[in-house]
Amino acid sequence: MGRLKTFTRRAFLVGSVAVAGGVAFGVYTVRKPHANPLLDTLDEGEAALTPYVLINAEGVTLITPRADKGQGAYSVQAALIAEELDIDLDQINVDPGPPSPAYWNQALADEAASFMAPGDGIANQAAYGVMSSVMKVMGMQLTGGSTTVPDGFVKLRQAGASAREALKLAASRKTGIAVDELTTASGAVQLPDGTAIPYTELAAIAADIEPPQDVPLREPSEWRLIGKPMQRVDIVAKSTGTQTYGIDHKVEDMVHAAIALNPAQSGPLNGFDATEALKMRGVLDIVEITGGVGVIADNTWRAFQAAQAIEFDWGTAPFPAAMEDHWQALTDSFNDDALDSRKRDDGDVDISFAETGDIVSAEYRAPYLAHAPLEPISAIVRIDDDGAEVWTGTQIPRFVQNNVAKIAGIEPDQVKLHVLYMGGSFGHRLEDEVVKQATEIAVRMKGTPVKLTYSREQDMTHDFARQIAMARMRGVVRDGRVETYDLGIAMPSVIASQMARQGLSVPGPDSQIVAGAWDQPFAIPNHRVTGYRAPELAPISSWRSVGASSNGFFYNAGLDELVHAAGADPLEERLRLCNSDEARKALEAVAEMSGWDGVLGNGRGRGVALTQSFGVHCAQVIEVADTESGIRIEKVFVAAEVGKVIDPVNFDNLVKGGVVFALGHAMNCEITYTDGMADQDNFHVFEGMRMHQCPEIQVRGLENGDRVLGIGEPPVPPAAPALAAAIFAATGTRLREMPFSKFVDFA
Repeated sequence: MGRLKTFTRRAFLVGSVAVAGGVAFGVYTVRKPHANPLLDTLDEGEAALTPYVLINAEGVTLITPRADKGQGAYSVQAALIAEELDIDLDQINVDPGPPSPAYWNQALADEAASFMAPGDGIANQAAYGVMSSVMKVMGMQLTGGSTTVPDGFVKLRQAGASAREALKLAASRKTGIAVDELTTASGAVQLPDGTAIPYTELAAIAADIEPPQDVPLREPSEWRLIGKPMQRVDIVAKSTGTQTYGIDHKVEDMVHAAIALNPAQSGPLNGFDATEALKMRGVLDIVEITGGVGVIADNTWRAFQAAQAIEFDWGTAPFPAAMEDHWQALTDSFNDDALDSRKRDDGDVDISFAETGDIVSAEYRAPYLAHAPLEPISAIVRIDDDGAEVWTGTQIPRFVQNNVAKIAGIEPDQVKLHVLYMGGSFGHRLEDEVVKQATEIAVRMKGTPVKLTYSREQDMTHDFARQIAMARMRGVVRDGRVETYDLGIAMPSVIASQMARQGLSVPGPDSQIVAGAWDQPFAIPNHRVTGYRAPELAPISSWRSVGASSNGFFYNAGLDELVHAAGADPLEERLRLCNSDEARKALEAVAEMSGWDGVLGNGRGRGVALTQSFGVHCAQVIEVADTESGIRIEKVFVAAEVGKVIDPVNFDNLVKGGVVFALGHAMNCEITYTDGMADQDNFHVFEGMRMHQCPEIQVRGLENGDRVLGIGEPPVPPAAPALAAAIFAATGTRLREMPFSKFVDFA
């Protein structure tokens, strides 16, 4: 893994030129293709035609630029290429390739456009044109937003098809047999007499062939891989404990580093005394870095111990010291001065309220949450006179490249980046502070690789947490139906906080403040969703499903209270209000899966929720039992509309993992601050779902839509509200704040 090696003279790289130029997918607003990132690495006689398929004497390597953080991204990208290339997954290697604008994420433009203007209308198309232009020009190579599959579904198959046809042309030149008499299978061109010429033997000839561009993609009936159960390319290594992650990586002659940062996150360092720490065994040096101190030693443990031996004079955090002040800031934000957006305003909410005195209202809260992947963040950086080299797990390779260049005083193209496997992220590795800090240390030790590793406690207490948020609901019901729903949401801007650390300012409203709320598929006569931007508080970042992670709870919880006040069935009323065929089918699917027929009774209850996020309608029904030991979650039924399920096995696992992730956090987790310092520093006080608490989970992937969508994030938003509704049905306790363990016990 890591950056591609310099290839032999028989190397052959092929892919989809049509994608870069915009031929295959319609006219791009910006037509100029990005340069092939691999041209500068090739020797005389080598070919780099496009960025996605490498063939040399050593085998076939598929370039998979979307990062793999445990979700199977490398496998799904490889499968999309291999489908048309006619090669088996056990015959290939995968490599994320180098940072390059050529790998810009087209699907991010789709997602951003849908936040600006929903649907496929003129406004949405205009928004897409703007976002597509901006992201292409910026070369936005980023993994996130469940965009790996949408981004690659067509263009990676096109890359495989172009490569396949170029290899057939090469075989025709080699044998004199007409191209239309040749076929391909299992990584070889098949001759009419049954002879198979491996792709590796055709590389030299194919290097001089321009790959055909307008190659028709195969019909679904011809697919060998897509839609079929697959074995992921990393499954053997991960099952045998031989997979290496960023934290495992080693470089010859490297030294180890730890850092000490202000426990009041983002607070200044006023001074320090490292006299005793410098005397400790194995300590090589102690240097000041931005916001703290770096300790360099001959192993990580000694670096950790020395960092703890330093005496510090820390300043205070630049945000409120106590949690009540954070909540107060949100409370104070429900006013016109803080209004950030009003993306939905159907009917006339104010007239509806004026005409009735019977208004249903409630307030909801969602806490800060740590990302807390199992693998703490780490990075290795070496600074030389002529450039830099970096090894780390990251979702933002070009930001990393640019930031290392700035700190080292070099050009971005002088930074070689190896993107490594990640042991989880959930948005954590959309940040690159660990790389910046390692670079600051490495600048002091030119020529020596420096490996900086965070402790588990640092990884949690200096994480950029999920946003804190609050919502206020008011509504009116009439004649057993929901008539009016007014939802206001207050939170700090995730995007502003996150992009500020990259030196970028994002103008206009933050779509994440209302994501997962304003665009929900329910035709309520009077329906308003308003976003209020709270002031900056603790530093925050994208957390799995971002704004929808809390807004899915707010929206569904408020709707549940209105449905209950109307005396209606929560699933039937959602179906009555639903104005999307895809959403309706998702609701109907979970109704059928769960055998929904009203109240369960006898201390058992079930709840339903549906959230559209990242284009996906995901519906969930959760069943619970109120036992002597507490609430036991018994069953979860999930239906998600994704257009096409690429790998049923991985799809099932991703959905189940998302449900467990969401439920564990809803049950137990929060980050709180005392004197500006995070109180929770490890899993014993940030406890997810235990094995014995895990329910039976049934999953159904729906394929009714005309867009192919991702599934990494959409299972998260509906889980908490479905659980809260189920607990209410079983116990009569209405839960309006997470974590729920503050109010009920779990068995």
